[in-house]
Amino acid sequence: MDTNALRVLKLFAVGILVNSVVTNGLSATESLETAFTQRPREMVCNETILLLEMEGCGDHFKTDMASVDPRHWCNLTHFIKEYNSFSDCTERNAMDVGCFWPNPLVESYIIRIHKQFFSNCTLERVVLVDPPEDTLTILILIPVLLTLAMIALVVWCSKRSDTFS
Repeated sequence: MDTNALRVLKLFAVGILVNSVVTNGLSATESLETAFTQRPREMVCNETILLLEMEGCGDHFKTDMASVDPRHWCNLTHFIKEYNSFSDCTERNAMDVGCFWPNPLVESYIIRIHKQFFSNCTLERVVLVDPPEDTLTILILIPVLLTLAMIALVVWCSKRSDTFS
């Protein structure tokens, strides 16, 4: 066979191979496009299962809090690990069930847990007092004087615009 004919035959075979690869690539792209345009299947929040999951998280938290002295229940540093575990549990389980977090059901359960463990942790009512008159006067005068100084600087610079040009 002639070398030119052999080259043409090889070129023809490569052309067929490239054509089949390109055609397969296009069909794969088309199937990807349809996959991306279709809406994903949405999970529906099952509130009954969610409440059961929250009860499980609460039971685990109650077990953990049993190891903490009740005198320290108002000091977060004594049970931060347990509370973080509880919070992570509620978030993870809500997402697994297909519910967003936080949601009203989870919030109401967390409030129940707070009432059970932390109802006696309220501090005395803080009485807000105005600062002394000297401090108040200084806090008022500083912005007023700075504003006046900036206005004077702008007026002075605008009169001297010929010097700066």
